[in-house]
Amino acid sequence: MSAHYLDHPLQPGDQAPNFVLDAISREGKIALDDFRGRRPLLVGLFRGLLCPFCRRHVAAMAQFNTALREKGVESLAVVNTPVERARLYFRYHPIPGLLAASDPERASHRAFGLPLLEFTENETDWPRKVGMDVVMTMRVDRPGELPEPMDPATAGDLLSEKDGYEITEADQQVRVPGHMQLIGQFLLDREGVVRWSFTEVDGQGQNMCRALNPEELMSAVSQVAH
Repeated sequence: MSAHYLDHPLQPGDQAPNFVLDAISREGKIALDDFRGRRPLLVGLFRGLLCPFCRRHVAAMAQFNTALREKGVESLAVVNTPVERARLYFRYHPIPGLLAASDPERASHRAFGLPLLEFTENETDWPRKVGMDVVMTMRVDRPGELPEPMDPATAGDLLSEKDGYEITEADQQVRVPGHMQLIGQFLLDREGVVRWSFTEVDGQGQNMCRALNPEELMSAVSQVAH
């Protein structure tokens, strides 16, 4: 893993750094260099599985996986949940065919320039700090799951209650009180160069907890496929 951490997310044209993580979906390790020179790769860097939005992001990646593979693009979901805890979760919530890796230290997130966001009472310096006064004005819309667009904190509580996800000691180990890891998805070409991304950093917080646009993703994929 590169020790050089960026102060902004990787942008199209940037070379993605290598990382080596414990595989969740199989034994052994997964390295970004495993794909370099072979095929394009969609990398999803998410929070731990205790995050209800990230559980849904991973499930969505599993659904996209078949369509991406038909285009010659592999997918890799990274969660900062300890590997044994993540394996237990996916045993009951399968992600068939999707590669997944564990990064409890969030080293891959830092290497891709995704910051750890600090929550404050009313001081905002996006994307380093955000005031709760600002968070409460944000809206997350998940038709069919939420009764209406609502702030991320309330939405997260409702979704967690709906899921019945039991937070364990392993989940607690990766929590950073008063902070939240920002996340993103990066489409790399076969040489490991970023060609498209969707991150929570973009949009001054308007992307917080939002799902990516599948049409936008598939349009980007068509540019790097084969």
